[in-house]
Parts: sequence; structure tokens; C-alpha cells
Amino acid sequence: MARALALATVCLLAAGLSSTAGQGLFGAPPANAPADNAAPATPAAASPPAENARAAPLRPGSPTAMVKPFYEHVGLELDPAQRNHFVDPAKSVLDKSDALRKSGQGECLDPNMALDNAAYDRAEIDNSLKTVEAVKGDEAKVIVAFIVAGNPHRLEWKFKKVDGDWKISDLLSVTGEWALSQYQCE
Repeated sequence: MARALALATVCLLAAGLSSTAGQGLFGAPPANAPADNAAPATPAAASPPAENARAAPLRPGSPTAMVKPFYEHVGLELDPAQRNHFVDPAKSVLDKSDALRKSGQGECLDPNMALDNAAYDRAEIDNSLKTVEAVKGDEAKVIVAFIVAGNPHRLEWKFKKVDGDWKISDLLSVTGEWALSQYQCE
């Protein structure tokens, strides 16, 4: 019994130490979450967002302010009028999706990517929505977490500074294990 308890404790400690890099809002990501190849493996990058980033104030033009409208208007990320808020690789995927839709060949992207393709319940999302912003030079991330039907969802919005303005370069679902940049809309 003592041996089993000791083994379980070691396993839990090992799991906790290995998952600290992915922890943030609502805990660790799924084991198969998309890898973030763009971020260097530094001690700051390995810390949970809640520990190395401040709760983001809503400043005009900030990455957090750029993300907010996507949670106020479902499907806004697919609106071609919003393309000026995006940069590659996300912009290329969205442009290809627009071309596919215009050709009459169908849809490539889900209509509520910002909500991790979960059922939309405005009150539930508004009551649980949390954001954390981390800026490092000309790159930034906004981690968004919310709960729908008792299920936690966590997304990561990646940004690049272009000509002094923040632009969305990718959207990743840690919960759903997908990334906008990985879609093939052809």
C-alpha cells in the first residue's frame, strides 16, 4: 500500500512538473494540443501565463482590445471586412476561405472559431470569460478562457506588431486541439 501511494505521488509530481509549461487559465492543456513552435523555449515562455503576464487592461489598440469584439459578435473572424486585423498565416487562410465561399464550393472554416466551435450561450460566456495578455517585443498572446455547458475552453490568440499596430497572426484552440493556420482552405 505504501509503495503504491509513493508511486502515485511520484507520478503526480512528474505530471505536474511536466505540465507547468502549458498551464494557464483553467489548468493544463490536453496532451495533444498543438505545439507552439514560434515561441522560444525560455524560462519566461515556460511559465504559466497567469504567473508571467498581468491581467490585461482594455487599452485601445491593445491585443486584448482587438480580441474583445470577436466575443461580442459571433463569427466576426469570418467577416471579410475584418481582414485588416489579421496578418499571415491567419490572413492567408481566411482569404482562401473567402475565395472558396465566393466560388460556391462551400465553407472551410467553422462559423464560431473564437468560441472554440462550442454552442453559443452569451450569458454563460460573458459570466466566465477571462483573458490574460502577454507582450514580448513585437509579439503578443492573449489567452482567452470561458466555460460553456460546464466545459472549459481555452484559446490562444497570437499577435504580431505590423507598422505599429497589433495584427492577429493565428488562433489556436488548446481545448479543441486545432489552429487556424493549419486549415487548408482550397
